[in-house]
Amino acid sequence: MSIFSFLLQVPVSGTADNFLPIGIQLFFAIGIVVMIMVITHWLGPKRKTADKLATFTSGIESHGDARHPMAIKYFLVAILFVLFDVEVIFFYPYAVNFKALGWNGFYAVMMFVGFFLCGFIYIIKKDALKWED
Repeated sequence: MSIFSFLLQVPVSGTADNFLPIGIQLFFAIGIVVMIMVITHWLGPKRKTADKLATFTSGIESHGDARHPMAIKYFLVAILFVLFDVEVIFFYPYAVNFKALGWNGFYAVMMFVGFFLCGFIYIIKKDALKWED
């Protein structure tokens, strides 16, 4: 009998034995990561020069302070884009299962589109997409 024969047995569903292989794999993965980090830190070169310690600016000379105020409109438009982009992604499963969902699916998608349009109308009324200050 091999020492790993316990992995071949099918345990009863809902017991802690189901998670033993996952725990072993997680233990080895974390162990390898920690071991590689310790070995590279221990064996790696430690030559700290002024060039290596300088801030990397990708060849562009830095000027001014990086903490200058920026218009919130950029962030607002970015967040709204992500919000509506994620909402549009939910149309794909409906399109794939169009026939299987039937009229109940159609009503559910129309309700989703209604909520979607209410949010869009709210954004338009709040002038969130106007760039003039």
